[in-house]
Amino acid sequence: MTKLNAGETLKTMQEKSALVHHITNWVTINDCAQIVRHWGCLPVMAHAKEEVEEMVGLAGALALNIGTLTLELIESMLLAAKAANRKGIPVALDAVGVGATKLRTEQAHRLINEAKIDILKGNAGEIATLAGVEAEVRGVESISVGGDITGAARKLAARLGNIVAVTGAADIVSDGNLTLEVAYGHPIMGRVVGTGCISTSTVGCFVTTGKDYLRLTAEALACFGVAGERAAAKAMGPGDFIPNLYNQIIEMRRNPDALKLEAREI
Repeated sequence: MTKLNAGETLKTMQEKSALVHHITNWVTINDCAQIVRHWGCLPVMAHAKEEVEEMVGLAGALALNIGTLTLELIESMLLAAKAANRKGIPVALDAVGVGATKLRTEQAHRLINEAKIDILKGNAGEIATLAGVEAEVRGVESISVGGDITGAARKLAARLGNIVAVTGAADIVSDGNLTLEVAYGHPIMGRVVGTGCISTSTVGCFVTTGKDYLRLTAEALACFGVAGERAAAKAMGPGDFIPNLYNQIIEMRRNPDALKLEAREI
């Protein structure tokens, strides 16, 4: 097992209070802003191509999400990502719905090919599609994958030279050499719209604290999963899960030294 130093990362995150610039999904944009604030960072949702380069220059991380993509948004994402690349600012991309339509798949490949994406995140079907493995994606849900998703993630990370994160019942995080399994969370998280989007915002917060993006991505998903477990224990059902999630994140920040989290090397 690999020890995750999430408590120290949470302390650093609160000390820095970095800006996390989003070009994101209109469905969940408020939830993304809220989660960033509760982790102790500052959210901004700037989409206009006339300002994204300037805005990302002020940020500690850039979070991209193609959940409600348009070609105009893709242009803004490329401008922002290239500006972030020039300044050494980490870029996280949530490949929402890749594999469901030709537009999503093509534009995700365009982002990956034309800019440096430091952390590429998606469900099994989305990552399998980008890795060239047969998969079925219906809307934004992964239905089936025709192969070894861990191996596909590892190969894709090695090819792109970045971090690939596959979210699911257990999350997989790989840099092409080291691959970690993060096994925290609760089934209710898959029944609440937006948990995937806000987990990407969580990753954006954590990677503002350093350059070890593999470890920081694993820590982000682990902390998010633990907060989900605790929120599920307090919630009456899906309807009040998100408010309870926010409260559990705040409690986690108040007592970061109590976090004893691990990932399994696979």
